[in-house]
Amino acid sequence: MKKGLIALSPLGVFITLYLVTSIIAGDFYKVPITVAFMMSSIYAIMISTGQPVRQRIDIYSRGAGNPQMMLMIWIFILAGAFAHSAKVMGCIDATVNLTLYLLPGNMLLAGLFLAACFISISIGTSVGTIVALTPIAAGVAAYTGTSIPLMTAVVVGGSFFGDNLSFISDTTIVATSTQGCKLSDKFRVNAYIVFPAALLSFFAYLYLGTDITSPQHIPANEYTKVIPYIVVLFTAIMGMNVMAVLTLGILLTGCIGLLNGSFTIFSWMGAMGDGIIGMGELIIITMMAGGMLELIKHNGGIDFVIHRLTRHIHGKRGAELSIAGLVSVIGLCTANNTISIITVGGIAKQIGDRFGVDNKKCASILDTFSCFVQGIIPYGAQILMAAGLASIAPITIIPYLIYPFILGLTALMAILFRYPKKYS
Repeated sequence: MKKGLIALSPLGVFITLYLVTSIIAGDFYKVPITVAFMMSSIYAIMISTGQPVRQRIDIYSRGAGNPQMMLMIWIFILAGAFAHSAKVMGCIDATVNLTLYLLPGNMLLAGLFLAACFISISIGTSVGTIVALTPIAAGVAAYTGTSIPLMTAVVVGGSFFGDNLSFISDTTIVATSTQGCKLSDKFRVNAYIVFPAALLSFFAYLYLGTDITSPQHIPANEYTKVIPYIVVLFTAIMGMNVMAVLTLGILLTGCIGLLNGSFTIFSWMGAMGDGIIGMGELIIITMMAGGMLELIKHNGGIDFVIHRLTRHIHGKRGAELSIAGLVSVIGLCTANNTISIITVGGIAKQIGDRFGVDNKKCASILDTFSCFVQGIIPYGAQILMAAGLASIAPITIIPYLIYPFILGLTALMAILFRYPKKYS
């Protein structure tokens, strides 16, 4: 037990340095998240005894540079280049003006949430939805005087609706494949849990948005400047790879900007360069988080969690709670909902078979709780991406994440009250 707790302790060091210290100071910008990750990474290397320092660093580097992390870094780079060049070209302002023209002020929050839900279920990825909508959300917030963290949280919450429910989401595919059930069967079980959560969130955003008013004088729109965002949204919904979507967006932004005189070839390149540099902190955080979590896994932290959560199981309800707790804790340790399902999927299948848990319900629990955890941790890729695009601290988004918290609560109630009955 002592060894397992020591292996997990870097996560505790990070939470203490970043979250607890910020709460005590009353300012979430007081402690840079990069410093918190640097200190906890150094600590993780120090406690990994029994191996030469160089070997510990190699393990850390393997985690920092694994294919999943490098893919995220490429997305961050392309997102930074697209977002900033679109901003310089006037694309964001034009899209915000169009949004304010089409939607009344009191419908902005609810409308943005529905848009995020629709896009995410269409493309099956929370990251793609956040990349597409966060700059617009931040722009709308600035125009209307609404809290930028609140508006950003609306997009993050809606993005996890589709990540959890979509037929083409990687979490859905992994959850169903590990439990041996059909995508459509898992969708039916999930719908009982997810749709009530989404409906409650929608009404919450309607209520929160009652005091929002659109500006009296909305500037005349230049519709050609909206084209890059429309194309990005359309191609994302059609299922194009998120990196291809962003590359297309960058090229469109450049072509339209050059034609309408928004910038020259050199200022376009400068805008892309500034956008990439602006993602530097996010890239560093991603790599350090990957390295630290790899050391936690190497030192037995993941195995310790699995053993502790599965040793006392009694009956179906206990089995379902154990599966939910297992995938949630592994999600906290890996900061990746897909990896957390892959890690515990086989064990969840064994627990489910032993205690008679319906495999469709088991797949739903794995997917829902992994998305719930991923949706509330400040060091997860989605919140880091949203915070970077909105230029705010990740932790400031957390209090406004209405949908992820309601999703977690409804999923827990579904286990405790054996809902839906047909699959329980």
